[in-house]
Amino acid sequence: MQISTLVKPEPNPNIPVISPGDTVKVSIKVVEGQRERAQVFQGVVIRVRKGSVNANFTVRRVAYGVGVERTFFLHSPSLEKVEVLRHGKVRRAKLYYMRGLTAKAARLKEKRPKEKQKEG
Repeated sequence: MQISTLVKPEPNPNIPVISPGDTVKVSIKVVEGQRERAQVFQGVVIRVRKGSVNANFTVRRVAYGVGVERTFFLHSPSLEKVEVLRHGKVRRAKLYYMRGLTAKAARLKEKRPKEKQKEG
């Protein structure tokens, strides 16, 4: 018997639909002693794993010349909110090739909104 049949995970209203290539700003609750604060991690989504309880996504950024990747569970109580800053135009589901790119080569084009078709 699976736990997902007994308990249905409720989607977090503060998390929009994200896809690989999106530049996101993730706010996480961090507990330091008695204090609790929000820490922000901003980067490009390189992987989205769907599923009921185990759904997660991985965000990559370069900090001080070192690549940093962090995986977040969608149904985690420590995840406060996710804000999508840009929608990147990609043709892959997993962007592991971004690990080998630096500087300008690591940039993604922005996805343009679909324009309305002209009639007549």
